[in-house]
Amino acid sequence: MAITVTELGPTTGVAVEGLSGSQLVDKSVADECLSMLDRRGVVIYREANINDDDLVAFTRLLGEAVPLPMGGDPEHPEIQRITRDASQSPLAAYREATFFWHIDGTTDEVPNKGTLLTARRVSDDGGGDTEFANTFAAYEALSDAEKAELEGVRVVHSFAASQLLVYPNPSPKERAAWDRNPSREHPLVWTRRSGRKSLLVGATAGEIVGRSPEEGRAMLDRLLEWSTQPQFVLRHQWRQGDLVIWDNTGMLHRALPYSQASARLMHRTSLAGEEAVA
Repeated sequence: MAITVTELGPTTGVAVEGLSGSQLVDKSVADECLSMLDRRGVVIYREANINDDDLVAFTRLLGEAVPLPMGGDPEHPEIQRITRDASQSPLAAYREATFFWHIDGTTDEVPNKGTLLTARRVSDDGGGDTEFANTFAAYEALSDAEKAELEGVRVVHSFAASQLLVYPNPSPKERAAWDRNPSREHPLVWTRRSGRKSLLVGATAGEIVGRSPEEGRAMLDRLLEWSTQPQFVLRHQWRQGDLVIWDNTGMLHRALPYSQASARLMHRTSLAGEEAVA
């Protein structure tokens, strides 16, 4: 089968057809994937049908795979199951928060550099598409004055901030459980060693250091609304076997709502992050 590569939205996304399974576990394929990620932020291998061994191997060709001890897969500690079915994952109860725009790993010392997600089973209730918003492009589209305003601004990210979007009135026990997860302070403008800049915003961004809660919330909400305008957004409708890879610190993402009874099951791996340049 011929390999075809198609650019998708105006700023974001590229689809690759004709590669599947162990064909992806090849250094030249990985190098091309990294190049496409740099240019377009999201790479979709349509109906790749990659198994777990090859998913981990391909992840390692792209960078350092992050072990995920809460993944629920003892044979592959790098793989996390994404589902709302509690029998499949200990984290199922928290997946509703992924319906809000977010970036993976913002409560880690360094957020994930990239995320790989493959569809084992797609949603059977009409939901479960994934949207991506390009915060590289969103930052670049700001005026020089707006960029100057954001220099040096730091944001506190927390698990609690994302859960409050779903459960705005938690019990003291629930809130205490959330707060056992560490919060992290990161720069609002994430700068790579290459000099490229993006916005680190989303559901986990709870407050801005040194500003009142009201002022900080207003800035974060304004930047999130700016970053998720249609010209920066790509929507992916999943087919079983699709493999999607995105540049995590330059792409917000969210799942469109699907029910707890949905068959949707994704397997995810993550790439170790690259510290921001101060």
